[in-house]
Amino acid sequence: MRKRQKGTSKYGNKKTGGYDSRKEAKRAGELKMMMRAGLISNLREQVKYELIPAQYDMVGGKKKCIERSCSYIADFVYTDKYGNTIVEDTKGFRTEAYRIKKKLMLHIHGIKIREI
Repeated sequence: MRKRQKGTSKYGNKKTGGYDSRKEAKRAGELKMMMRAGLISNLREQVKYELIPAQYDMVGGKKKCIERSCSYIADFVYTDKYGNTIVEDTKGFRTEAYRIKKKLMLHIHGIKIREI
């Protein structure tokens, strides 16, 4: 088993300019240029979607959280020139958790994630 050096990512990505990977930073630059050109609007980053709400129970007469909520955080959300809301995720490695959250996004919110 090969050990990772301290400060390196599990999947080999390098944080760049506040983004989790070079690929994500590059895509952010592309989307910002598209917005300046008027091709897209309402660009937002790191948008949180709740998939499963927190679960609470009464313990000793007090409401206590027994399970935290499960959320998906989209890398980019924007409106295209046709008025459609687009949710994008820059993916290098698709984890099992991501694949499940992608399916939940479609089932719960009716949103199909565009992978870049």
